[in-house]
Amino acid sequence: MSKKLFAEFFGTFWLVFGGCGSAVLAAAFPQLGIGFVGVSLAFGLTVVTMAYAVGHISGGHFNPAVTLGLLAGGRISAKTVLPYIVAQLAGGIAAAAVLYCVASGKAGFDVTASGFAANGYAEHSPGGFSLQAAIVIELVLTAFFLLVIHGATDKRAPAGFAPLAIGLALTLIHLISIPVTNTSVNPARSLAVALFQGTWALQQLWLFLLVPVIGAVIGGLVYRYLLEQKQ
Repeated sequence: MSKKLFAEFFGTFWLVFGGCGSAVLAAAFPQLGIGFVGVSLAFGLTVVTMAYAVGHISGGHFNPAVTLGLLAGGRISAKTVLPYIVAQLAGGIAAAAVLYCVASGKAGFDVTASGFAANGYAEHSPGGFSLQAAIVIELVLTAFFLLVIHGATDKRAPAGFAPLAIGLALTLIHLISIPVTNTSVNPARSLAVALFQGTWALQQLWLFLLVPVIGAVIGGLVYRYLLEQKQ
């Protein structure tokens, strides 16, 4: 179990540091040209690389919503859920701390004013989308993310391609929803940067802790009872 927890810690660290780091350190400078597409790709690449690196150890969840969705889908034991989530939250917070140290190296950096890649809705949505829009997008996209994860890791699926399918799905999810919520679908990612942003991100954090979990559980149940082949 300890190796599995370290794998989840490092995988979530890489996801938050790579994904949010691309937003905080690169996308903030238009001359670098990565924009929404670059950030979306960065999140997808973190999952692909770490899924291949440590997915064979822990299953490569890197996300409390994924862990709970896989539980709902009957893929994991309930006894692994809490340790996995603790490791994921710790990895995300550690990554946000390192990212803060790096970002603070630029003169004039203000973690609160910058938003620090935090998720938000209404006036804190990148595109000004409402609370209702944020709930719907996070619910639907997390549910479909779990459908992809269950399907790509099904024993009937082509072997060895699951990390690519899952990483590409996360890229697509970000391409769709960065303008709406800055894309969560991952409570560990949302909590980690909100702790450092410290103001409105913490006030709106409830949505990004709760809704992705609900969406993930729905996705897990849909695959389990409507799509999975029974023995």
